[in-house]
Amino acid sequence: MGNEVLQNRVLDARIFHTEFGSGVAILTGAYRFTLSANVGDLKLRRMPEVPGLQSAPSCWTTLCHDRVPHILLAVGPDLYILDHATCSTVTPAGLAPGVSSFLQMAVSFTYRHLALFTDTGSIWMGTASLKEKLCEFNCNIRAPPKQMVWCSRPRSKERAVVVAWERRLMVVGNAPESIQFVLDEDSYLVPELDGVRIFSRTTHEFLHEVPVASEEIFKIASMAPGALLLEAQKEYEKESQKADEYLREIQELGQLTQAVQQCIEAAGHEHQPDMQKSLLRAASFGKCFLDRFPPDSFVHMCQDLRVLNAVRDYHIGIPLTYSQYKQLTIQVLLDRLVLRRLYPLAIQICEYLRLPEVQGVSRILAHWACYKVQQKDVSDEDVARAINQKLGDTPGVSYSDIAARAYGCGRTELAIKLLEYEPRSGEQVPLLLKMKRSKLALSKAIESGDTDLVFTVLLHLKNELNRGDFFMTLRNQPMALSLYRQFCKHQELDTLKDLYNQDDNHQELGSFHIRASYAAEERIEGRVAALQTAADAFYKAKNEFAAKATEDQMKLLRLQRRLQDELGGQFLDLPLHDTVTTLILGGHNKRAEQLARDFRIPDKRLWWLKLTALADLEDWEELEKFSKSKKSPIGYLPFVEICMKQHNKYEAKKYASRVGPEQKVKALLLVGDVAQAADVAIEHRNEAELSLVLSHCTGATDGATAEKIQRARAQAQKK
Repeated sequence: MGNEVLQNRVLDARIFHTEFGSGVAILTGAYRFTLSANVGDLKLRRMPEVPGLQSAPSCWTTLCHDRVPHILLAVGPDLYILDHATCSTVTPAGLAPGVSSFLQMAVSFTYRHLALFTDTGSIWMGTASLKEKLCEFNCNIRAPPKQMVWCSRPRSKERAVVVAWERRLMVVGNAPESIQFVLDEDSYLVPELDGVRIFSRTTHEFLHEVPVASEEIFKIASMAPGALLLEAQKEYEKESQKADEYLREIQELGQLTQAVQQCIEAAGHEHQPDMQKSLLRAASFGKCFLDRFPPDSFVHMCQDLRVLNAVRDYHIGIPLTYSQYKQLTIQVLLDRLVLRRLYPLAIQICEYLRLPEVQGVSRILAHWACYKVQQKDVSDEDVARAINQKLGDTPGVSYSDIAARAYGCGRTELAIKLLEYEPRSGEQVPLLLKMKRSKLALSKAIESGDTDLVFTVLLHLKNELNRGDFFMTLRNQPMALSLYRQFCKHQELDTLKDLYNQDDNHQELGSFHIRASYAAEERIEGRVAALQTAADAFYKAKNEFAAKATEDQMKLLRLQRRLQDELGGQFLDLPLHDTVTTLILGGHNKRAEQLARDFRIPDKRLWWLKLTALADLEDWEELEKFSKSKKSPIGYLPFVEICMKQHNKYEAKKYASRVGPEQKVKALLLVGDVAQAADVAIEHRNEAELSLVLSHCTGATDGATAEKIQRARAQAQKK
């Protein structure tokens, strides 16, 4: 509450309401004011000091201007208003002279109006800014009142102030007269939205302005349409012809719709069920003679009154007025019933009004379940069973929320039992983790199949358990282990290695060291050492192929390092074939051949590599020497194709003549010698080759060749 408040004690306090919630203003023993605009987030603000204040003010209250709370206080004949920064004097507009002190002040429920009771016995009423005077009434009583409060209705132009002395009540307003009541016992006044509640030791009364509709209907000799309709309905029940006369009179004036509306509105402001029924019967009677009267207002009023009568019952004890009920809304009323643990009535109201389950029955059942888990005299199993039987699969009810409440009450086992009924794993797992049931949470996460949820539990387990227990837990959950390995591959490589070592998974351990040799090691020596470790792991895994391949890679790395040192250029980390190609391109043919022998590169592959490299260099002389070095294992058609790819038809023709008979036609066509290709195809008498040559013939230049092929075909068919 602040050091000043604690040291100087509290002399007086006021509760007020703002858009931010309920606030509190405090007067301390040092005659200083402290204020907080929201008791839910209590931050006390010390208000400015009032000059010369040596005793408690004669009266004070809180005001709200532009959503900012202020304090108004009276010291003798002066009024002071305090905001967060300043203290200033104010004078009420039009105040009668002769006032030496203010004995009481009251602010209206809406904080728009203010009343001041002076030592002359007069009551000044005006706006809360004190700049406009509404009226001033002299009650001829100079004794300070016990209480003074405003009494008004929303949207009403009438303003009244209720002043209370010992067993005497006076209501004053714009009129020159006042209304006085004698009280049988000491009472207390509470201002509300639409009136004033009067509490005594044995009674509870409500003083309010008579609503317009009720006044129109019930005032003496009223000829209002609502009053005539009420009389018509009463006469109808007596089977009197006067009912028709009253009804005709209303219809002739064209006021039947207004009469029905007045009866419906007046019924809402009545507290006695008999009078409510009488007015609603009159409204229903009048509706029968209207063609297009919308029934919604009548139906809603019947529903609202049934709800209000239920909560007004003395067993419930919530005597709301119709205006207050509409201001609160049904949701707030249900909240109040729930706080009082009146669950059956709240559920009946929801079912009667047919509220959506999520807003109505489901929400109330959830509150009931949260209360049920607090009953520690009932076993966990019985409570869990009772809650499940009551709630079942009710939509909108979260078993995890109920379980969280049970855990908050220290009933962990009950919380676990309730979570068994929760269908959403995403709601189960976080609470299980909070309850230190991590292994159960892991099982639930795995059952859900949600990998993100499993990762969440794994990271929690990792921080909660020691390394050995964590790995042991993973070994019992293959899916979790697999997911954790995937995580470690991207985030924690050292942990991944430990996992493989613990499982004696030499195959994966070898793969790990191979990846590590390139990802983590920059020096060639470190890379070779990592590869050697990988090869050893592959041998342990009895994967000789992987082990041999790893050793070959080590051998290649050492050779590449030597080549790079001796020849310059970039050799490290090149694939074997690219290394050979690089040597050939550099003119180191013997080294390339030696490398091919060392790594057992087949002749066909070596010839392809050398052919491609020499063609890229356009070293046609060396290529020709190479082609004559020995019989080509890949034939000579690749030479033709490579030369044509380099757009060198001259060189290509050299090799076309050396191509074997089975590929001769294709080689000749590649170099553009269609006529010779046709002769070879005719000689071979091969239909496929004839068709291939014919497809390359053009009408302008190869007409004779095409005719020759056609004649050869015709002769072949005759034979």
